[in-house]
Amino acid sequence: MIRWGLRLAVAALVVLVGYLAVTFVLAEVASQRDDRRPADAIVVLGAAQYDGRPSPVLRGRLDHAYDLWSQGVAPRIVLTGSKQPGDRFTEAYAGFTHLRERGVPESALTIVDDGDSTWESLAAADRILQAQGVGPITLVSDGYHNARLEGIAAELGMDAVTSPSTTGGSIQEMARETGLVALGRVIGYGRMLRYRP
Repeated sequence: MIRWGLRLAVAALVVLVGYLAVTFVLAEVASQRDDRRPADAIVVLGAAQYDGRPSPVLRGRLDHAYDLWSQGVAPRIVLTGSKQPGDRFTEAYAGFTHLRERGVPESALTIVDDGDSTWESLAAADRILQAQGVGPITLVSDGYHNARLEGIAAELGMDAVTSPSTTGGSIQEMARETGLVALGRVIGYGRMLRYRP
């Protein structure tokens, strides 16, 4: 009986390690992929801002979105991201001011500052875009984020592709994303919010 229990435990461990290895490869492949296409809107995922000034990570995403907009990929840019306790500005607002300074007209920019997670931000953006009849979108974040973005967008029923501001990611970023994607594919990305600290 103990021998069978040990075999089952070893088999379960092998399956888990195999699943994580496959998920890591899928996340790595996704992190290199740029699927830009003509769209109705570009949605930029938020990142840190410092008193209204985008962090280098957020600036990279915003500048990539600006390039896509300049190339005619989509006529509007949607900026997401809330704020941390004590902040005066949201990530979305910091992105708005940065792009406005770069010459994007206010009429082409939409602020969506609801949501404290990627899932919540995308869900909030999806509600607004659906109400406005917006169709296909292009999601902009860092490459290591692509696999999870694609999974969340599919779960929300969004017609979306990704175009990363950077490709790949550090080992730590890829390991974290591998765990999140692996769990999200099993229990659902929305359900993961219940277990957030």
